[in-house]
Amino acid sequence: MDILVLAGVGVTLLGLAGLIYCIAKAFKARQAGLEGEELSTHLQSLVAINVGSFALSALGLALVIVGILL
Repeated sequence: MDILVLAGVGVTLLGLAGLIYCIAKAFKARQAGLEGEELSTHLQSLVAINVGSFALSALGLALVIVGILL
């Protein structure tokens, strides 16, 4: 396989791991009984990680597409 495709898969998996981390942290906060302002504050701290992970996944998928086309 092409190195660009392999790099894209790696970057995509890294982004996916970040998304799973955000989901797990949000679920744990909900299970801990956080409500209202406390839950909102906790979830706001995860927004940057969530957006970054999504961007990383999109970049990785773009690398895979470019690697396939080349």
